[in-house]
Amino acid sequence: MKHHIPIDHLKALGAHYWGCLQRWLEPGNLANLRPKLEFQTGILAGFALLASVLLGVTNCSTESTIQQRLAEDLQNSLAEVIPAGLHDNDMLQDFRTIPSANYNIGAEETVVYLAKKSGIVTAVCFKFTAPDGYSGAINMIMGIDRDGNILGVRVLSHKETPGLGDKIEVTKSNWILNFVGRSLDNLTPAQWAVKKDGGEFDQFAGATITPRKSVQAIHRGLQLFKEHQAELINP
Repeated sequence: MKHHIPIDHLKALGAHYWGCLQRWLEPGNLANLRPKLEFQTGILAGFALLASVLLGVTNCSTESTIQQRLAEDLQNSLAEVIPAGLHDNDMLQDFRTIPSANYNIGAEETVVYLAKKSGIVTAVCFKFTAPDGYSGAINMIMGIDRDGNILGVRVLSHKETPGLGDKIEVTKSNWILNFVGRSLDNLTPAQWAVKKDGGEFDQFAGATITPRKSVQAIHRGLQLFKEHQAELINP
């Protein structure tokens, strides 16, 4: 059985506490309390509590906006490596998570987004990392058709040297476009390397490490797809 507190009782209780607060805030009382350590500690604690409340309110009010921006950024990245004509589904809502710890692509598990046309998986897309770039991690995203051919690769973020290593960006050169159509079937393992190492892909003058590590990571990403190909294209 629910017990309802009378409104008059609540009003009286509120009036009592308001009266206590008014008496506590009287100038004479505050003057007596101000020199005391407990008062100073209480003031600091009050400001800290107020700051925490304001921070929490700000976080709650902006969290949905931040998540929306992240989703929009991911949607744009997916569109760059998966042609629109290959899917009629919302890939952000259609995904699988697969183990990837053995592939050195920067994650224990990888979220794979599925492109579907009339319910049939036509391609997949996932983010991955070359953890050993010249200046740090190189974060990328790759689209692969159901047969294992690369549809597109884009660099999402990196710290490579401007004017040298940053040529992995599609806005700086067309180097990254050379992966379109490549697969584990039409290149041998030895060809998945830069030309300086006997492979198929160009290196940059003065910056061999960046393209080398990018090629290696893309190759490992294809290997990850191949291991899980059956379960991804027939979910």
